[in-house]
Amino acid sequence: MKHAHLVGIKGVAMAALAVYLTQSGIKATGSDVEEDFPTKEELKGIRVFTGFDGSRIQTIKPDVVYYTGAHGGRENPEVVAALQANIQALPHGQALGSMMKGSRQIVVAGSHGKTTTSAMIASLLSHAGAKPSYAIGCGSITGMGAAGHKGKGDWFVAEGDEYITDPGHDPTPRFLWLEPDILVVTNIDYDHPDAYTDLASVQSAFVTLAKKSKEIIVNADDANSRVLESELTYGFSPASNFWITHVGVGEERTFFALEERGMKLGEFTLKVPGRHNVLNAVAAMIAAHQAGVDWSALKRGILEFTGTKRRFEKIGERRGVIFYDDYAHHPAEIRATLAAARSWYADRRIIVVFQPHTYSRTKALLTEFAQSFGDANVVILTDIYASARETHSLGIDGTTLATEAAKHHGNVLYAKDKSTVSSVISKTLEASDVVICMGAGDIYNWEKEIYESY
Repeated sequence: MKHAHLVGIKGVAMAALAVYLTQSGIKATGSDVEEDFPTKEELKGIRVFTGFDGSRIQTIKPDVVYYTGAHGGRENPEVVAALQANIQALPHGQALGSMMKGSRQIVVAGSHGKTTTSAMIASLLSHAGAKPSYAIGCGSITGMGAAGHKGKGDWFVAEGDEYITDPGHDPTPRFLWLEPDILVVTNIDYDHPDAYTDLASVQSAFVTLAKKSKEIIVNADDANSRVLESELTYGFSPASNFWITHVGVGEERTFFALEERGMKLGEFTLKVPGRHNVLNAVAAMIAAHQAGVDWSALKRGILEFTGTKRRFEKIGERRGVIFYDDYAHHPAEIRATLAAARSWYADRRIIVVFQPHTYSRTKALLTEFAQSFGDANVVILTDIYASARETHSLGIDGTTLATEAAKHHGNVLYAKDKSTVSSVISKTLEASDVVICMGAGDIYNWEKEIYESY
């Protein structure tokens, strides 16, 4: 293979593959919508076509085409043209699996936290000199650059996504194309209601993945993950093999102590907030230790980790107001991020601007979403961002969530779009406030403008 073409290349998972391919000596091109994505910097130097045109395939003549469930999936005109020309076309999950073959695989799966945990593992292995390859869906890892990398070492670190391989064609969970030597499961939750009927069906997919894995590291605090059996468990529970015995907070620092089966491993410091990130860090350190890194190197390495793009990413501070951007798009993620922010900024007002992502998720988890903003002082809710894979609003919009949230929170505002949010923010903010824009849609394009205009 000399040339791969990626349909939907601006998506975080696809962009990581594109960078990995380029560093492997393979030409990568791609196509996507005109809109700016968080991967803009990551894709510099890679030719990206605007829009989707089947005739393009005959012009550029790639050896293989990779695609995702977005932008029509297998029905995308460029994918259709490739298949008609007998050019191999693979969905993302299968493509990632093919690239990881021949490497020792560390796979991080879970409904929440897999991106941060994967990035932590890649960072720990890199700082220890293991030179890993990785493909992580976050645009960039702070201090390391692009979230895709072709390393010279044995290990390949990747996220294992439970979403289906090819909507309408192949319901196989994407992570089942991988062959983990080490599997980390951060948690199991009900998500992707367009792909799974209930929690049990999600758990079943994780059980199947675990059966394919040589070693499994499981969050013992997560009740839904107890369907998985492992000798490598971690958590705040004393029953965990790796027990987090203490958590403290300093100025933009998080401290924790860890024991392994009664043996003290030491105290560790994080530069990212929240108990959920302590769990992520412990999972990452266990995985890196199983890959051969000693605990003294892990203690140094975890201190060097400063986050990823769109995970409690600090945009800046202006006139005493601190602005953050975050990818949280599920009630559990919203609660965890706001609790983390509250731990660092106990005496400040927290203003959250949340853009719901997909009609199906918002409708299925409406009550949970409405109850997830307890650690915010002011809640600003926007219209729902319609995913490229959804075409029907299911009878709900942003006002539906705002009405429901107002039943559980005393200060809920509805601002349908960027200009309305900007207007509301300008009238709401006070010196020393913390603003967190959240969502998996295009809200990341709003915050910098709001920040710069404040």
